[in-house]
Amino acid sequence: MAGRFAGRAAIVTAGGSGIGAATARRLASDGASVVIADLSGTRAEQVKGEIIGAGGKAVTIKMDAADPEAIQATIKLALDSFGRLDILFNNAGMAEVGLIHETTLESWNRVIAVTLTSTFLGLKYAIPIMRASGGGAVINTASISGIHGDYGMASYNAAKAGVINLTRAAALENAKHKIRVNCVCPGGINTRVVQILGKGRADEFRKNMAAMHPVGRMGEPEEIANTVAFLASDEASFITGASFVVDGGVTAQTGMPPFRS
Repeated sequence: MAGRFAGRAAIVTAGGSGIGAATARRLASDGASVVIADLSGTRAEQVKGEIIGAGGKAVTIKMDAADPEAIQATIKLALDSFGRLDILFNNAGMAEVGLIHETTLESWNRVIAVTLTSTFLGLKYAIPIMRASGGGAVINTASISGIHGDYGMASYNAAKAGVINLTRAAALENAKHKIRVNCVCPGGINTRVVQILGKGRADEFRKNMAAMHPVGRMGEPEEIANTVAFLASDEASFITGASFVVDGGVTAQTGMPPFRS
């Protein structure tokens, strides 16, 4: 398949649904050969089928992104299947709701492991491969929740803030090796997370989230995928260490009500 990523190989973690699935499809449509890594092998296989059906190349692996051995196995699969690794999208993450004084250490550690440590592990094991091959692009999924706080989501806020600064540190360490490291900070995106956080009231949750955005709606996974594809491309060759906010205007406001409609 021809495209701006023709001849390149990519890994997408949490690639079986939502932003990950949309990004895997987008990268493949632009010519990349994609490894779809997801905790759900069934969802990963479904995305793989869609990509292959559209004429692209993809393989899958069932992977826990917080497991160092699983990350290494995923990178090995990319090298064994496609002979290279050019793009890494560290997209795995999770949130658990709870006030700080009520949050268990187990819950805290779980959110940090899946959201922040997974990003560290992806960088740790992919960077030597990219250095040896002459460069690459890494995009990490952060969040506007890493820029501002949320009531009752301290562990997620801390993890996503960590992803943002880890992105900066990795960018500085690897710029001279032609490895660009950036992150994307989505606002509210219409994914299966709506069902999880909505706890049986998904429609109401979605309506409230839409109202929070000045554009009047939640974002769609494909809109984040577009940003990731840009950051992975040569069009972003002078961009590294950046946090790209894609939030429908949420962080542009102070919260003050409008003086006139």
